[in-house]
Amino acid sequence: MSKKVFNILRQNSPELVGIWLLTIIWPPQVLREGTETGTKKTVFINFMDYCKTMHRNVDHVMAFLLAEVGTRGTLDEQQRLVVRGRFTQKHFESLLQRYILDYVMCIGCKSTDTILSKENRLFFVRCEMCGSGRPVPPIKLNFGPRRRTAQVSRD
Repeated sequence: MSKKVFNILRQNSPELVGIWLLTIIWPPQVLREGTETGTKKTVFINFMDYCKTMHRNVDHVMAFLLAEVGTRGTLDEQQRLVVRGRFTQKHFESLLQRYILDYVMCIGCKSTDTILSKENRLFFVRCEMCGSGRPVPPIKLNFGPRRRTAQVSRD
């Protein structure tokens, strides 16, 4: 129902869509896959819907989410995000809110009608409502090979 209202609002009053996006976002649909002895996976079912609503590249949103949860993941045949590990709906909801604040919402007018563009290895958010722009923080990877350093005791 909220998707329908959002689409009607977008068609009739596109200038209001950005302001209402944050309140209309529906909860992420998250399922767990795997057995007790096998691998544990979490499936984010409506991942593609979020990317389309935010007008963001799937790879960028996926890189952010995977970096924040500190694990690996892929898109399956049905375009669902499959993530290694056990995560809750609330966890994905808080990550999406943070993504919207960092990479979607305009700081000046609070609109979410923005464009994310890459210029000289940096990403910028440009607002379609007020015309302002700002650089956004790079996505930091929280996983991968780590170097172990030897502890040296100083006696």
